[in-house]
Amino acid sequence: MALLARKHDVRRRALALSQGYPALLAEAERVAAVVASGVHGRRRAGQGETFWQYRNYQNTDAANQIDWRRSARGDQVFVRDNEWEAANTIYLWPDTRPSMVWGSDKSLPTKADRGRVLTLAIANLLMKAGERCALIGLQDRARSGRVGFERLAESMMRSETDESALEADIAAHSRFVIVSDFLDPIDDWRKRLSRLSGRPVTGIMVQIIDPAEETFPYKGRLNIRAPGGTRQFLLGRAETAREHYQARLTEHNARVANTAARLGWTLIRHRTNEPATTALNALYQALSGEK
Repeated sequence: MALLARKHDVRRRALALSQGYPALLAEAERVAAVVASGVHGRRRAGQGETFWQYRNYQNTDAANQIDWRRSARGDQVFVRDNEWEAANTIYLWPDTRPSMVWGSDKSLPTKADRGRVLTLAIANLLMKAGERCALIGLQDRARSGRVGFERLAESMMRSETDESALEADIAAHSRFVIVSDFLDPIDDWRKRLSRLSGRPVTGIMVQIIDPAEETFPYKGRLNIRAPGGTRQFLLGRAETAREHYQARLTEHNARVANTAARLGWTLIRHRTNEPATTALNALYQALSGEK
């Protein structure tokens, strides 16, 4: 119950965070150009199975497009438009594995909770604008709108993520948002991202960092345990390992950035002691195609 209550609080904060941001709207010409170039699109009429809207019949419409049941209610003839399913889907993957369930101070959120907040906040913005979003590995189809967001939020609150979800079959030219600390060996991430980019898929990597992971502020005897495991080791004087640790972390993060650049992905780094709005704004701009 405590875990479910905490996740509900995450959802509440995500909704509050997204308030005040305009929907990701654009002129029809820009939307068409964006969709054609493989960037996320908005809802529009076209070939598909999902109902979108009724509109008045036009001379250019085929007779089989007429919705006779709706037209029989009045004097006008209506056409039933379905949603154009070529619009690209945005897949979301918030990492909730053991390394993310950690915070260096009680005043800070865990990396996993900050990742959930950002994932729900950006999904709320996108789905309000009619974008199709899905939690990769947790939902069988992408949805949009308020009902779609409710289902996405419910799936996130009741499930944990697993890296095997990144092996799921996805539509080509989709967009991906991966929220993680990216502390796995860089070869593992190269393999995962290369497979996604081969679809082809492009996206955004949001790297969540606890400030203590960068500064390593510890002194004296320090017992270190691997996340989610039983392996541990003891440092006699933690401060003597700081310089070597920071050098290794800097090298690893440089490789993460290089991997993102080589595959054409955008990398956003965010520390949990910073306002969540800073990361959401960067993510919003990246998905909008703004520089």
